[in-house]
Amino acid sequence: MAHRRPILLIDSPSLYFRAYFGIPESAAKTADGQPVNAVRGFLDMLAQLVRTRRPDRMICALDHDWRPAWRVELLPSYKAHRVAPEGGEVVPDTLSPQVPMILEVLDALGVPAVGATGYEADDVLGTLSVTQPGPVEVVSGDRDLFQLVDDAHPTRLLYVGRGVAKLDDCDDAAVRARYGVPADRYADFAALRGDPSDGLPGVPGVGEKTAARLIDRYGGLDGILAALDDPASGFAPGLRGKLDGARDYLAVAPKVVRVATDVPLPELDPALPTSPADPDRLLDLAQRWNLAGSCRRLVDALATPRT
Repeated sequence: MAHRRPILLIDSPSLYFRAYFGIPESAAKTADGQPVNAVRGFLDMLAQLVRTRRPDRMICALDHDWRPAWRVELLPSYKAHRVAPEGGEVVPDTLSPQVPMILEVLDALGVPAVGATGYEADDVLGTLSVTQPGPVEVVSGDRDLFQLVDDAHPTRLLYVGRGVAKLDDCDDAAVRARYGVPADRYADFAALRGDPSDGLPGVPGVGEKTAARLIDRYGGLDGILAALDDPASGFAPGLRGKLDGARDYLAVAPKVVRVATDVPLPELDPALPTSPADPDRLLDLAQRWNLAGSCRRLVDALATPRT
C-alpha cells in the first residue's frame, strides 16, 4: 500500500534519555514530588514531531535488551562501561520509574510501542524501516542509525543531535557530506573509526578521515581486508600494520555495529490515531502525573489534519 505521508519510527530510549537530561526534575513533578521530566519531555517531542512532520503512521521502538548477548559474544567490550555494578544498564534512579509511565500514556493514546527479546531498539527500528511501506522517517540521536538511510525506499534519519527543534533531516547525500561515506557503508566506517560510547575501540590510529578515505578507495571493509593481502595495493607501511594488527577486531566489529533487519515482531497497526484510544484513562493519567499540558499538546497534534 502506497502512502503519501511518512511513518515516524521513534527511537524511544534516545528521546526519553534526552528529555530526562534536558528538563530539570524540579520543573516537572507530580503532586507528591515524583519526577516526570522524561515523560513530559518525551510527549512534547512527539507532539512537535507530529505537528512538523505530519506523519500518518507512528511506532515507538523499545530496548528489550540494551546489550544483547550475541553482540557481547562477538565483542566483549560492547557497552561494557555502561554495565552497573549489580548488573544491568546504568540508568538514573529517577528515570527508570518514568519509562512505564511513558508506555501507559502511549497505550492510552493508541500509539504502538514495541521491543523484542534479545534485541535493541536500533534493531527494531532497522526491521521496521525495511518492512513498513515508505516513506520512512527514523527519529534518533544515535549515529549508528545513519546506516538505515536509503533513498530508494525511501528512508531518512531525523537526527536529533541538536534537539527535536533543530532536526537534521538526512538522506544519503547528507550522510556523505557529514562523514564522507554512503549510508550503506556507515557500519564499516564506524567499525574502523570506533565509538567510545558503545565500547567499540576502532583501529588504533584510524580516525574519521582515514576511515572515510579507505572506504572510498576500497569500497568497504571486505575490500580493505582483501587489499591488505596484496603487496601492490598501495598502503603506507604504518597504516598496513595498524589494519593488519586489527584483523580479529575487524572480523567481528561490523556484525556488532550493523543493525538487525530481521527481528521477529508482532503484527502492528501503525496508523496514527486522530483521537485517544482511551480518553478517560488518558485524562486520569494526565491528572495523576501532572501531564495535562503535554497530553493536551500531543492530542491536539494528533487531531490536526495531515492531508
